[in-house]
Amino acid sequence: MNPVSILSLATETPPHVISQEEALTTARDLIGSNFADFERLSTVFANAGIRHRQLAMPVEWYRSPRSFPERAAAYLDVALDLFVAAAERALTEAQVRPEDVDTIVTISSTGIATPSLEARAMARLPFRTDVVRVPVFGLGCAGGASGLGLATKLARATPGSTVLLVAVELCSLALRTDNADKADIISTALFGDGAAACVLRSGDEGFVQIHGTAEKTWNDTLDIMGWQAEPTGLGVVLNRAIPVFARREMRQAMTEMLAPQDIEIEDVNRFICHPGGARVVDAIEGALSLEQGALSVEREVLRDHGNMSAPTVLFVLDRYRKAGLPTLSILSALGPGFTASSLTLRCAA
Repeated sequence: MNPVSILSLATETPPHVISQEEALTTARDLIGSNFADFERLSTVFANAGIRHRQLAMPVEWYRSPRSFPERAAAYLDVALDLFVAAAERALTEAQVRPEDVDTIVTISSTGIATPSLEARAMARLPFRTDVVRVPVFGLGCAGGASGLGLATKLARATPGSTVLLVAVELCSLALRTDNADKADIISTALFGDGAAACVLRSGDEGFVQIHGTAEKTWNDTLDIMGWQAEPTGLGVVLNRAIPVFARREMRQAMTEMLAPQDIEIEDVNRFICHPGGARVVDAIEGALSLEQGALSVEREVLRDHGNMSAPTVLFVLDRYRKAGLPTLSILSALGPGFTASSLTLRCAA
């Protein structure tokens, strides 16, 4: 199977920064009086492994009740700005003109845009009118890995074509202050906003080559993570047992995903994982029998940005590539479905 190369990788975050201390204070002001167990659950803010995050809107914007149209409008404005900024930087690094892009894959699950973001971006970037648009909704935290896998397959199917992948998520827009539950407390302590973009092409000219992709979806796990429709927008579904699930299931899932490529877990030089939360990172280290602290870069990204959903694993990849990637890496993420997604990355020795 011919490899596909990642020619470039760019990351972007919105300008509004909130410390974890300010996030706790804000959450206490907005949710504390409406949720009896807030103080007991508020320890999640201190234990999340997060120093600060970036938000789509100024902190004061979240202090007022927001309707679904207001959230949707904020998503369209900010997500499009992040999309364009990340795409421009990725294209510049790859020395690829917008006119030379053949396919655009857009990954986003935190807002609704029809026409989708890449169509709206055509007013600001000179993509060709015959560019193939592939907007994908619903992958959530797995979107960075699953989206990269989809972009890889599209690039491999048409040798010589150029594929632009952009993942944009504005998780903070789902903040719910009325009828808050445990999932809302956890998500308020954990999630941030950001975007990442990659340029891919078949061949071996990039900084890393993708040699394989795989996914594993577990039966009867729809209620682990996702959205539920509510009058004010999208309400988060987030099971607190995710770390336990990851610790129990991830090793077997990874073994199954790598087996068709004749790779064993012990062969892998580096695992590049989506840091869904501090406890999830700990669980993955345990499941894969990694040394404690092996996923230090994952923890750094979580510390500096929180869990941005789909783009987060690409932020991790960006840090690893700047430090130097080893010969064999596996990039992976967990997300709604409940699904594990992985890609096999190789660099020349």
